[in-house]
Amino acid sequence: MVNINPTRLMADLKHLRSFGATGPGVVRLSLSPVDLAARAWLVGRMTEAGLEARIDGVGTVFGRSRNGGPALLVGSHTDTQPTGGWLDGALGVMYGLEIARALAENEATRHLAVDVASWIDEEGTFSGLLGSRSFVGEAVDEAIRGAANRQGERLEDVLAAAGLAGRSRAHFEAGRHVAYFEPHIEQGGRLEAIGKSIGVVTTIVGMHELRLRFTGQRNHAGTTPMAIRRDAGAALVAFIARMNEAFEQLADADTVWTVGRIDLDPGSMSVVPGAADMYLQFRDANPARLQAMEQRLAELVRDFNAHHAVSVEWQKIDEPIEPVSMDAALAGHLARAAEALAPEQWLRMPSGAAHDAQVIARRMPACMMFVPSIGGVSHDFIEDTAEEHIVLGCQVAATAAASMLLEAAAQRA
Repeated sequence: MVNINPTRLMADLKHLRSFGATGPGVVRLSLSPVDLAARAWLVGRMTEAGLEARIDGVGTVFGRSRNGGPALLVGSHTDTQPTGGWLDGALGVMYGLEIARALAENEATRHLAVDVASWIDEEGTFSGLLGSRSFVGEAVDEAIRGAANRQGERLEDVLAAAGLAGRSRAHFEAGRHVAYFEPHIEQGGRLEAIGKSIGVVTTIVGMHELRLRFTGQRNHAGTTPMAIRRDAGAALVAFIARMNEAFEQLADADTVWTVGRIDLDPGSMSVVPGAADMYLQFRDANPARLQAMEQRLAELVRDFNAHHAVSVEWQKIDEPIEPVSMDAALAGHLARAAEALAPEQWLRMPSGAAHDAQVIARRMPACMMFVPSIGGVSHDFIEDTAEEHIVLGCQVAATAAASMLLEAAAQRA
């Protein structure tokens, strides 16, 4: 049994929370001054733990074990949403650090290699999942050149100002990295609702993101009769209602879709909107259903354009993210550790949220584990998890990590 240090784990999590603390939550947007300060602190903590730690050329914090392979890579992200919680992503990074320390303190496991990562920009302030995409060898230079945040700051300029441009980038090492493990809060309410403490992830859902632009005619809100208006805002709202009905016919219990942002032009109460944009995201674990939803959306657009004075066109914001299955053998290690430490308090479940694990799974076997989210709330200041679940989850994670590495070492011997 590898024993974690709960006091040390919680102290580190709470200190990381202080970077960008806003009420009960955190505002730590990717590559902001407070995020860079948190990354510098994390490099220090990894170094104290005996890892060779640095911030790489895109902003990822990477701590490399001084032990030879096979190595297990454990990580997640420490950047947040604009109204972020203190555990989303951060929990997985600090679990990774505590796992590395716990294994190093145990005579039977101190020879094992645990690398730890805090990937940059998982939340998409500039370019979503940037750190993990760079790690697996995706050509991200073009994305970096074209990326900017909502304040108009260019990613290239921000990296240069932080002294990161030109640095080497952390990368997958084929002879070293045998598996990736990402612990995380659930970000939903399933575990809490059925009284379970651990979720072993089976699949990460796919995600499509699109922008639909409605084009009408600006006009005076007081003098333009309703019968002759080409109101882009009203057209958008009517379209959403039709889209909801169509998607409900295709969906199962785990299918979700969200219009997360609407922009009206010019956005004045006294002007009939001449243009309106809606930003649509839909997710599902079934790639055929995702494709069917996109095809149905295209049919709705064609029908709308044929019968309305307001026109609509759509485009993909990013390339679709396809569903990814987690490695069954690694999930088996997690399940056995969960059953040993929390008998009958765990279940297998999909992830409805996107994670770096689905990117890294392109290059090596990957797995994920969840702990409960209180009230199922995430991406909000009140996001939280009971301390007993945080500690239990880390102990399960450390036990499973040791098991994964010991098996990998035995197979390589």
